[in-house]
Amino acid sequence: MVKPLNINCGKLLIYSSGNYERKRLRSVSAAVRKMAKKLRLDVEVIKLKETRDTFYATLYIYFKDGNGEPIPLYCDKNQDPSVESICKALRGMMFLLSFHPRYSALKRIRREIMKFS
Repeated sequence: MVKPLNINCGKLLIYSSGNYERKRLRSVSAAVRKMAKKLRLDVEVIKLKETRDTFYATLYIYFKDGNGEPIPLYCDKNQDPSVESICKALRGMMFLLSFHPRYSALKRIRREIMKFS
């Protein structure tokens, strides 16, 4: 079955604050955009309010399908991971979510998720 190109399967959200390191955001953003392009997902960057708290210096990636609550997929834990390791983590989490009945959009693209590397 071929999936039409105009079907939206959700979006990947990147939560960041002004306290992050630009290099980390570049790695996370590159991984998210790579996955989003392959899986035909939208990408949205959401800036958190400025704070001195290290919690907000962490970058988070969530998946959102329709009007439901966003589901956390990845947290960089204030480290500097490679694009490949971020992609691997996203792929694993999205594959697991594709078996949940609430995320039928991911079920439709499960094969593409598994092919993604």
